[in-house]
Amino acid sequence: MAVDPRQVVAGFLTLSMFVMLGNMIKHDHFTPPAQELSLETTGGELNEMKVADDTEMTEVNSAGVELQKETGEKIKPCWSKPSPNGQESNGFVTFSLTMGPEYHISQITDAVVIARYLRATLVLPEIRGNELGKRRKFGDMYDVDKFMMSLDGVVKVIHSLPDEVTAKKPAVIRVPNRVTEEFITETIAPIFQRNNYLRLATIISSTELLEKKICKTSGGARRSGCYYPQEVVNFMKKVGFSANTTIYLTETWWHKSLNTLKEAFPNTYTKDDIMPADNKGEFLKSGDSYLARALDLKICSQSDVFIPAIPGLFYGHVTGKRIASGLTHIIVPAPVSSTSALASEFVSTYVSKKSHLAYSCYC
Repeated sequence: MAVDPRQVVAGFLTLSMFVMLGNMIKHDHFTPPAQELSLETTGGELNEMKVADDTEMTEVNSAGVELQKETGEKIKPCWSKPSPNGQESNGFVTFSLTMGPEYHISQITDAVVIARYLRATLVLPEIRGNELGKRRKFGDMYDVDKFMMSLDGVVKVIHSLPDEVTAKKPAVIRVPNRVTEEFITETIAPIFQRNNYLRLATIISSTELLEKKICKTSGGARRSGCYYPQEVVNFMKKVGFSANTTIYLTETWWHKSLNTLKEAFPNTYTKDDIMPADNKGEFLKSGDSYLARALDLKICSQSDVFIPAIPGLFYGHVTGKRIASGLTHIIVPAPVSSTSALASEFVSTYVSKKSHLAYSCYC
């Protein structure tokens, strides 16, 4: 496999509902033309924030935040699609998407890699919610046509299993995230030879799961790279964000631990504040967080500045989408000993050292 199909998926997979979500957000809190920034924070249920200033971004904006000016130009993939398999399908690979959009791309790329290696047909996955029995169709959240076209020549994709296959029992295989060719060859291929109908279950590290919600280890120590609200407030002030900066928190509901943000930046809001009442039932109280997390991903990926204050897949995927879009203003908080500092000193190493996988996929 000369070209990793992960790159194909990473280059083309997008959320089709981004436009719909964007149109649903109240704009009352953002004075046009709003300079939108995003900020990821920690503490309790606090995960990410997005902040906005009502001035146009320049190398030094009116809030005093100095950053290198972005071109805003999208970068292009610097790879070519792998050649078609050239053989008829040997069987079928099925799987489900779980845990939220930031995990979906990893689950999809693993399935694509496995299906291509086995020369199998990939079946569009369903999306399973947090509640037992809660399911969505792939097309409810993603652009099916664009997804299938992007994989044309990589793997064969179908909407559903043929009737004669659905009556059979699949071989269920637990697959580690970022599956390797060795695992496919030694573990999956022999099973596929005996039963050419597979059901994949991607194993996500429990530590990815924990870092999304908490910043303390089981022993009480703080996890590396985590910052609490007061520390983020101090950082933002020292790098020059003004008190009239608007902050959007990707938290669904308000929590008292966020009061320190409200005191320093009065224009601070949660999804509950900006979501129209008619849509709160579907997006905020539906029993799963997929739509809410898609909204977070949308805002943080398209904002002018993204400030991750907690590590994890969300940070990595947002950064990848921003790099591909030419939006490289990503600042990582850090203790600031002096009374003031330049935001450009805290640019993410994903950007400053070009260490993100996106730089190997795009030119």
